[in-house]
Amino acid sequence: MSSPNHTLGTAFTLMGLTDDPVLEKVLFGVFLVVYLLTLAGNLCMIVLISTSPHLHTPMYFFLGHLSFVDICYSSNITPNMLHDFLSEDKTISYAGCFTQCLLFIALVITEIYLLASMALDRYVAICSPLHYSSRMSRNVCISLVTFPYVSGFLHGLSQALLTFHLSFCGSLEINHFYCADPPLLLLACSDTHIKKMAMFVVAGFTLLSSLSFSCPTSSFLQPS
Repeated sequence: MSSPNHTLGTAFTLMGLTDDPVLEKVLFGVFLVVYLLTLAGNLCMIVLISTSPHLHTPMYFFLGHLSFVDICYSSNITPNMLHDFLSEDKTISYAGCFTQCLLFIALVITEIYLLASMALDRYVAICSPLHYSSRMSRNVCISLVTFPYVSGFLHGLSQALLTFHLSFCGSLEINHFYCADPPLLLLACSDTHIKKMAMFVVAGFTLLSSLSFSCPTSSFLQPS
């Protein structure tokens, strides 16, 4: 039996989407075009919102941050995946896998809370238009954006630390095209019960809290 491997020098191998060389080149072209369009669209959105005074409103403030998160989200996985399509060496370092796993979870949770903030903004705009500018002040908007980033990072860090606290052994081949929790847990030699429970808790908490976050129940949101 292979001995557990749990060092910073550990390198994982990403199996990717296919091992067909021809199909890899086709997929490289497809995903490259999609990635460039994603970057161009979101960057244009951010530049347009930043340079146009008419778009300096809470709605577009949140939309700009959502575009930024989308750029980070796609850039966390796609460049490495594109490299693997054209390279024989499909390994990813321990640190690189940890970073990819952390950012993936953090950005997903951040985006969920940002969408909740946008829903909250639209509710106030529709149900309390006369008090919209005071209730959705700049300080309130900054708070509604800061919370998703902080919460996403903390949850992502905690989940990544739990995952990489496990011992890995064997071939260390990840049956996926990026470092994600489910395929990583299949490589673990140690008990994954705590990690799996933490995943369910974080997922449930994020879902319920984001719904409560966007639910207009507080006196702050009630129209006068």
